[in-house]
Amino acid sequence: MNAVVPRVAGWFRLIALAEAFSWVGLLTGMYFKYLGTPRTEIGVQIFGMVHGVVFLAFVATGLIVGWAARWSLVTWVLAAVSSIVPLASVVFLRWAERSGALAVGARTAEGEPEPSAVA
Repeated sequence: MNAVVPRVAGWFRLIALAEAFSWVGLLTGMYFKYLGTPRTEIGVQIFGMVHGVVFLAFVATGLIVGWAARWSLVTWVLAAVSSIVPLASVVFLRWAERSGALAVGARTAEGEPEPSAVA
């Protein structure tokens, strides 16, 4: 399982960025639906579905990474809020990388050998 967790953290990074891009697409689609010329719903129909799928993937990978990295309650709340607020997933991602919240591979139990030390 230890080899899988860093890959999930990598997927979390990718999905967080995709979530932000899907927000941009959805907000652009909403602009053309309600304010833009020509008024059309196609952007909301396409990006609404894309954003929904990416949102669910962000939440799922966030749960896996949070469990593996043993996030504190504050980090869990920040991750949840960042999944709702437009473009906040990128802000959370940058904070999590700088604070070490995504460094799931670096946290090993005492007495457990590093993966590179095993021959």
